[in-house]
Amino acid sequence: MPHQLPRRALALLPLLLLAACAQAPAENLPTAVTPAVNQVHADSLVPSFADWRQALRSEALAAGIDAALFDRVFADITPDPAVLKADSSQPEFTRPVWEYLDGAVSSSRIGRGRVLLAQHNLVLQRIEQQYGVDARILVAIWGLESNFGNNIGSHSVIRSLATLAYDGRRQGFWRVQLLAALQILQNGDISGERMIGSWAGAMGQTQFMPTTYNQHAVDFDKDGKRDLWNSSTDALASAAHYLQASGWQRGQPWGFEVNLPAGFDYALADPEQRRTLAEWAELGVRPLSATGAAANARASLQLPAGHSGPAFLLLDNFRSILKYNNSTSYALAIGLLADNLLRPSDVQGQWPRGERQLGRSERIELQERLAKAGFDPGPADGIIGANTRKAIRALQLQLKWPADGYPNTQLLQQLRAR
Repeated sequence: MPHQLPRRALALLPLLLLAACAQAPAENLPTAVTPAVNQVHADSLVPSFADWRQALRSEALAAGIDAALFDRVFADITPDPAVLKADSSQPEFTRPVWEYLDGAVSSSRIGRGRVLLAQHNLVLQRIEQQYGVDARILVAIWGLESNFGNNIGSHSVIRSLATLAYDGRRQGFWRVQLLAALQILQNGDISGERMIGSWAGAMGQTQFMPTTYNQHAVDFDKDGKRDLWNSSTDALASAAHYLQASGWQRGQPWGFEVNLPAGFDYALADPEQRRTLAEWAELGVRPLSATGAAANARASLQLPAGHSGPAFLLLDNFRSILKYNNSTSYALAIGLLADNLLRPSDVQGQWPRGERQLGRSERIELQERLAKAGFDPGPADGIIGANTRKAIRALQLQLKWPADGYPNTQLLQQLRAR
C-alpha cells in the first residue's frame, strides 16, 4: 500500500483499486489529524458538506446515477465522526505475526470452518469447478473476513464513504468508491438501508469494496441479485471470481513450510528472489511434508519472523491472496487456515515469542539511522518495505549477521551505538 498519500491522491487510484478488502493495516497509512469543517488548507478551502454533496450530485448524475435515487439516499446523510476517527488512527504497536496467526487460525475457527466446508460441499464443488479456486481457501477467506458471515459490519456504506470522500485522507479513492456504491444501488442488488459494511465501506460476507463488487461480484445462486450480504453462495463465488482474475492457478498450493540447511544464505529470503521448486531443492530447501506441487513451479522464500522463526516457500497463489489483502500475515493466515480445514497442520518452526516487536516510532528511527549510516531505506515512514529490507541486509552483512532483512531491537541498538 502506498504511503504518505496526499489528500487528493487521484494518481494512485490504479494501485488502490486492486484491493478487494478494505481493512488495510493502519501502519501502512500516514499519521493525520482530520481537519475541521471549513478549515483553510494549503490546497483549498474545504466546502460545507451541503456544497460538497451538491457537487457530488452533479458528478453522479453525469455518470448515469438516477437523480431520485441520489436524493433519496443522501436525504439524511451527514459526516460520521466515528469513521473519521477510525481513518485517522495510527497505532504505535502492531501484533507480531505469531499473535495474529494465533487468533486467525484458532481452534474454534478451524472447527467452524470444517463444519461449513461439509455443509456447503456441493455448492463449493460447483464454484471450484467453474473458477478453479480451492474450496478450503474460499472458506478460510469467509472465516477471516466476516467470521463466516456473522460480522459483516454495521456502518451505512453510503454514509461511511461520503464521510471519507468529503473529509478523509484519500478523498479521490473514496469518491470513486462512493460512486461505485451508488451504481450498486441503481443496479438493484441491495437497498440503501441494507447496504451495511465496515467503517471503510467493505461490504458483505467477503468484504468487497464497491469497485471490486462491480467488477467481480456474481449471482451464483441465480436469484437475480448479486447479494454478498445474505447469500453465502454469491459471496463465496464472488471471492473465487476475484481470485481467478488475480491469477489463481488451479491445483497449485499457496505454499508450504520448509527446513533450511545449515549455513543458508538468508539474503535469498526476498520476494524478488523467485526460483523453481527444483532450484530451491538444489539449495537444500526441503518441504516438511509432501506438497503435490510441480518441480517447475516458481516460489519465493519468506521468513515472517526473520531467520530465528519458521520459513515458507510461497507460490503464485500466495500472490493472488495478497491481491485480496496486501498483508503477508493475512495471506499466511488464509493458507494455514485452509490447510487446517483438511487436516491438523501446525507450524513446526518456533516463533521467537520472547522477542519484542519494534513500534512505529522505532521503525521510523531505524530508517532514519540507516539513511544516516549511508544505506538507502527509502522514506522514513515506519513501513518495512523492499528498500528498507535491502538496507537492513546490507547492514547485517557489514556486521556479519544473518542477512535476513528483518528489523529488530538489536539492529536498532547497533545503529544507536554508531
